[in-house]
Amino acid sequence: MNPDASVALVTGGASGLGRAVAEELLAAGAHVVIADLPTSAGAEVAVALSVLGKAVFVPCDVTGPESVQAAVDAAAELGTLRIAVNCAGVATPGKLLSRRGPSSLEDFERVVRVNLIGTFNVFRLAAHRIAEAEPMAGERGVLIATASIAAYEGQVGQAAYAASKGGVVGLTLPAARELAQHQIRVVSLAPGLFDTPLMAGLPQEARESLAQQVPHPARLGDPADFAALVHHVVVNPMLNGEVIRLDGAIRMAPR
Repeated sequence: MNPDASVALVTGGASGLGRAVAEELLAAGAHVVIADLPTSAGAEVAVALSVLGKAVFVPCDVTGPESVQAAVDAAAELGTLRIAVNCAGVATPGKLLSRRGPSSLEDFERVVRVNLIGTFNVFRLAAHRIAEAEPMAGERGVLIATASIAAYEGQVGQAAYAASKGGVVGLTLPAARELAQHQIRVVSLAPGLFDTPLMAGLPQEARESLAQQVPHPARLGDPADFAALVHHVVVNPMLNGEVIRLDGAIRMAPR
């Protein structure tokens, strides 16, 4: 599907992977709604990226039905919504047992709510709107989720994160099979170690150590690498119902 003149909704679009995706799709000719928390730099990012094309910011919490619906409605005002990319997520660490006792159930619930329920919320509302579009070259649109290699090799302290991303992996195929009748594809990407704001908070020595764990290329992934794969998923009609690892062949150790 050609993204040119289509509308894309990118959640978590104010930073990291989401911002890179917004930039990539704008450069490909799409109009982009950057949906992120009201406290994010989304408004400034939209202004900065407007040199590439039509970009607007909509405050959005992916766990809220009304919030995501407002973002979908804003996308429809720009044209025909055909692309929805969910990059919003959190990675609160926590062990099941620690010196302080059992882990926080509230923290676990929050991670699952944002990463898994948020993905489902975006999928269901975006799919409803995309299904109303006229087919273009045999399809109406594509939904793309952000999973993680933690879904397969979750490390100690990642129980909540790995469980939430494992849910995204499990959601992908049944969603693709259901939405096939509407000519909507569903694909998830599972990035490895990427240079995102989460990584930016680590000491340089720790960042370099993590980068050296990647077989090839021995570096942290660039958000532009992720965005390039999103673009390819959009334009390749045979990519459907799949979870694609983007990790430089790394397999995470327990710690």
